[in-house]
Amino acid sequence: MLAFAVITITIALILYTIGVWASKMSGRLCPWHLAFFWAGLIFDFIGTREMSQIAGSGFNLNLHAATGLIALILMAAHTIWATVTVIRGREYALESFSRFSVAVWVIWMVPYVTGMVLNTGLLA
Repeated sequence: MLAFAVITITIALILYTIGVWASKMSGRLCPWHLAFFWAGLIFDFIGTREMSQIAGSGFNLNLHAATGLIALILMAAHTIWATVTVIRGREYALESFSRFSVAVWVIWMVPYVTGMVLNTGLLA
């Protein structure tokens, strides 16, 4: 169960990273970036759900859990906003969207890295 959770969250990282940085490097949000945002969000949700089942009733609101929840909410808001932005098609919004994307990606990296560090015993 842990391996499945780690794999799905890592797949989320890869997909979301491709979407965010492809958008940033192209200088314009494109419809295909949405596929990576949505896929990353779905895999992150699945992995997070698995991790919470592993934690069971022993869930503690710590740095990892708090930043993970914030990151998941921001990731969902980001993905929905990206979808709306593409549908509206306003050029300025399409060209400036990546600033928000990079900020959300950086925030998302905090729980990913803290989870990796805490679960490998590097801080123990």
